[in-house]
This record gives sequence, structure tokens and C-alpha cells, in this order.
Amino acid sequence: MLPKDPIMLLSFVNTKLRDFYDSLDALCGDLDVEKQELIHRLEAIGYQYDGERNQFV
Repeated sequence: MLPKDPIMLLSFVNTKLRDFYDSLDALCGDLDVEKQELIHRLEAIGYQYDGERNQFV
């Protein structure tokens, strides 16, 4: 279950990407999360996924 609060979601996702997953696709597949929905939720607070860094910035 993903956090509802957008800032908590950002922290959760970036921590998971840093510690456990080598890509956003891997995270979404493992957690059964819709990738575009996650991207949209974080874009709504001004963050975009950077594949080179493997984090939302």
C-alpha cells in the first residue's frame, strides 16, 4: 500500500528506488502499482522521474 500523502509518497518511492530497485518499472511491477498513475501523482507536486538517477527529482 502506497502512502496517500504526496510528500510521503515521494519519500517512500525514492527510498525504495535507492535501496531495492534498479528502475521504476521494477518497483511498479513488484509492488503491483500502475506506473503512469504513480508518475502522475508525483508530477502533480512538481517531481519527474529521472531514469539516470533512478529517482524522482
